[in-house]
Amino acid sequence: MSLKKEYIKVKGMTCTSCEKRIEKNIKNLPGIINVKCNYRNETVIIEYNLELYNKEVIINTIESLGYVVLEKSYKDFSKYIGVGIIILAIILLGKFTTGFNMDKALINASYFMLFIIGAITSLHCVGMCGGIMMSQTLSSPNKSEAIKPALLYNIGRIISYTILGGIVGAVGSIFSVSPKITAIIQIIASLYMILMGLNMMGFNILRSINIKLPFSDCTKVKRKKSPILIGLLNGFMPCGPLQTMQLYALSTGSAILGAKSMFFFALGTVPLMFIFGTLSTLFIKGKNAINLMKFSGMLIIVLGLIMANRGFTVVGLNMAEPFSAKENADLTIEGNQLPKIENGVQIIKTTADIFGYSPRTIYVDKNKPIKWIIEGETLTSCNNEIIIPSLGQRIKLKEGENIINLGNTDETIKYSCWMGMLSGTIKVVDNLNNISPSEKESNDKSFTPSCCSSSNMGNFNGNEN
Repeated sequence: MSLKKEYIKVKGMTCTSCEKRIEKNIKNLPGIINVKCNYRNETVIIEYNLELYNKEVIINTIESLGYVVLEKSYKDFSKYIGVGIIILAIILLGKFTTGFNMDKALINASYFMLFIIGAITSLHCVGMCGGIMMSQTLSSPNKSEAIKPALLYNIGRIISYTILGGIVGAVGSIFSVSPKITAIIQIIASLYMILMGLNMMGFNILRSINIKLPFSDCTKVKRKKSPILIGLLNGFMPCGPLQTMQLYALSTGSAILGAKSMFFFALGTVPLMFIFGTLSTLFIKGKNAINLMKFSGMLIIVLGLIMANRGFTVVGLNMAEPFSAKENADLTIEGNQLPKIENGVQIIKTTADIFGYSPRTIYVDKNKPIKWIIEGETLTSCNNEIIIPSLGQRIKLKEGENIINLGNTDETIKYSCWMGMLSGTIKVVDNLNNISPSEKESNDKSFTPSCCSSSNMGNFNGNEN
């Protein structure tokens, strides 16, 4: 008997459980003496009997499990076009579908209207959660089973949304999670998402320390259940439309009404999410699936960074601030960034619209009373509530004029929307007539991303406070 050893490079292993899965399926093939799979090095070491060994059978076995053997060539470039189209669609949908005012639509909303609201906001869902969705709906054994992952994922979402709606409806006004607690949860979730994204992209440092994420066990049973489990977790995403609906469910004051409201809303989001998930299973296989996993990992990392910045903003911190102060030191201060003095009171004005709060930076004199007028020009599910961490205030805005008396202060006041996506600053200075360059901040000419938009990465480009 002639014994040989061969090393096969395999892509697509996501945890050490993949090692056992591959070994289990290969060790009983004809001619195999010993098999050792290495997750860290992405290799399968096979010791075999040369007379009985069939490499093609081994390659087909590995690839039937959803992995990719690099020795095998791929010539179907058309599927790469599908990857690009879907990724581009996700980005565009997240960027250009954010002007829908849910608060107005929810007034006296019927269940049919809740379904329509879900259908409209599902464009946003695809943009913000498309990467996570497609990471769970990438492959299936054959075309007849292509819809199963997408179906399970959406069933998980419907169940999660309905249960959460019932819970918050029952709780009503009895219990309320503080903004800071929400922000801390959001920061922790964002760190998890960044790690998950890095893991999906295959960074070797993560492979070496073997970080195991929830549902990363690659056994056959868990892989089949993974889409529905991720769908269940989707109900906890810090998404503007979703959290607005949860507030609506809270306002019903009833577990049944809250659950019904969230059920019909979730049902409305299903068609578009299901179509995208099914397309990914039908047209993205093998090596293309690995590439899409990497793209999805990138999107999840970006989303994680955005979420982290939102959380830090709500607690009064800003990830971009250390990088922006010097760059913006010489910017000109405009008239609408300065207060008007009436009877010894500094009157400042801010406009809330679909682009955020403007001007984003306002200057006031130290230790003089401040009257803040916020004009609710166009309120959305994001900008309709302001949080001021340093004062411990959470202010619900209405359309038209909102008046807030801030009193005397010698400290700069930072504020944000309740989601931490839109923010601004009331900068306290010693003398308005002689503001030093170090006290200057970004003026209102910089672009402010629209609420809930995936383009909120402007916060990382020195356009923040």
